[in-house]
Formats: sequence, structure tokens, C-alpha cells
Amino acid sequence: MSRLNIGVLTFHRCINYGSYWQARCLAEGLQARGHQAVLLDHDLPRVNIAEWKCAFQPVLPTHVPRSDYPLYRKKIEGFFRAFELMPLSPRFHLEDLSGMESYDTVVVGSDEVWNLHHPWFGRSPLFWGDGIQAHSLISYAASFGNYNAAWGLEPGWAEKLQNFDMISVRDENSRLIIKGALHFEPELVLDPCLQFTPRPEHRDHHLMDKPYVAVYGHNFSAAFADKIRRFAAQQNLPLVSIGYRNDWADKQWITADPHDFAHFIARSQAVATNFFHGCVFALRNAKPFVCESSPYRSIKVQALMATVGGEQHLLTPDASDSAYHALLSQPIDPIIPANIERLREVSNAYLDDALVIKQLKSA
Repeated sequence: MSRLNIGVLTFHRCINYGSYWQARCLAEGLQARGHQAVLLDHDLPRVNIAEWKCAFQPVLPTHVPRSDYPLYRKKIEGFFRAFELMPLSPRFHLEDLSGMESYDTVVVGSDEVWNLHHPWFGRSPLFWGDGIQAHSLISYAASFGNYNAAWGLEPGWAEKLQNFDMISVRDENSRLIIKGALHFEPELVLDPCLQFTPRPEHRDHHLMDKPYVAVYGHNFSAAFADKIRRFAAQQNLPLVSIGYRNDWADKQWITADPHDFAHFIARSQAVATNFFHGCVFALRNAKPFVCESSPYRSIKVQALMATVGGEQHLLTPDASDSAYHALLSQPIDPIIPANIERLREVSNAYLDDALVIKQLKSA
């Protein structure tokens, strides 16, 4: 296969650990295959303002105390520095593509690139292929997020997906939407953070010096928090909350940047989360973990657990203390990494086929 000039189109400047790493892992994973790959650096002032406002009030509807604003500012600044480490294209306007370069192949995904209900990227035609200058257009691990398959896809958006030469998704909900709209079943592939290896810069922090339980997420139920606290007390382990304030944790590390986050999960004894990428990074590092489904993320986390065979890690607040204790203290079931490895092979095969399209179209 010849070396391709690839653009990756995703939500790469979100103040979110998972968004950062899925974008970087996909671009660097394609580079490791011998291609020139960059993240398409789209820009729109109103989107930036919305993202930054959200980053200062990330735990709504929970009130953010003013004393936390400097901490969230420092976190945002850490993300800005981390963005500069990404392989970025020349910046262009999201709604004026005259400044966007052409590519052999553009890969759309991962993340919620087709979520029509996304508060600021929803219904942006670019992510559906409009105006992209490329010999071939594919998706990798694209998702509709919390846009439920039962709602169906409007014909206009379904027609836009005809722009794609090949489509893959990362969850069953998205696969059902594509099947209903385009009448074929797209390949189900792994999130880039599981398919490829995140490579964070070396970091050290005193909160990672001794054993701890990682807490990642916000607005957990009181019952879930109580069970996590009881487990940690029994094990004599502090609870450290990263990225967001959870007052029920023993320590808060709100200012952590994406590289801190990757090391933090890797060094933890166990993970308590209600985020999709909290589960992904626990799986990536083979950490014992439990996840509480939240309304916004329930589709994503349930689909991920079903895909890898980890449904038992989704615990309701009324589950027994012994269930929490078992999942947080014992190694994950060997069938889960075996399923992930099988899906890596599927994902690699999909990319092999998808990246050949440009050569076939040029022949």
C-alpha cells in the first residue's frame, strides 16, 4: 500500500480527556501504518466559546463554587498546551471550507460526530462529508452518541451518508441507525483508545505516589458514591477524583491535563466512573472497575460493555456491597481482553480494506 495523505475529522479540541485521546490515538495509529495523518483543525468562534463555557461549568446541574474557577482555568490551559502536541492541519473555518486542504483520504470519527443532538456540533454538515476534498471518504468508529436508533434518521442526513465509501461505527445503537437508514450493516470497530496505544508524555504528581482508587465522572448517585466509599475504606485506599469535583472523594485533582489523566488511570488500583472513556481507559489498562450509567451516556457505556463482554461492570446503586467489592478488587474477566483482541483484528481488517479504496479509485 502506498503512503496516503490522510485527514482525520473529529472533535479534537474538546476539553475532555476521552475526546483528546481518541483523536490523537486515531491520527497516530494511522501514522504508525506508514501514512501521513493529521487532525483537520476546524475552527468556529461560537463553538469555541460554548466549549470553554462548558469547561468552566462542567458538572451542571451541580453548582460550581467560584473557588473552583481557577482550577478549571488551569485544566483548560493544560488542554490548550496538549492540543499543540497533536498532529494538526492548517486551521480552517468550520463553515467556510476554502481554507481546508485536499487529502487522499479523510477519516471521520471517532466520537459523537453524527450526534444530531450535540449542543454545538450537531447538524454540522462537514462531519457528514459535505465539502470535503478527498479521493475517498470513510468513517472509523463514528457514533451517534445519545441519539437513539428508535428515532430514525431523517432522509436528508441519510442521503449525506451516501458520500462515504465505507462506514464503521463503535456501538450497536449507531449500527442500527445506519442499517435503518442505508440498509446495510456497518462494521463494528473499537474506539481508537482501545485499538491503538495512547502514548502520553512522562508525568509525575504526588497524587500518584501511593495506591488509590480513581474516580472519573460527575453527578454520581449518592448510593453509588456510598458504596465506593465503603470499598475504599475497607481497603484503606484514598479516593482521588480527576478532572471534576466530587466532594465524596478524599482528594480532588481538577487541574489534570490529558497526559496526567492517562498516567493516573494506568497507576490506579481500581476505577469508579460513569464516563465512556473512564471504562475505556480502565479496560486499556486492565484495571478493576465499576461504572454507573448516567442518562446522557447510558447508550454509549452499555454498548461498550456489551461489545467487550463486560456487562457485569455496569452496576446499579442498589447492587450489593459485595458486588462492588468483587469488581473493584479482582482482575477483570480474561474473556474481556480476549474479546478486545478479537475486535482489534476486525478493526485492523476494516482499516486495511478502507485505506485501499483510494488506490482502487485511482487505478
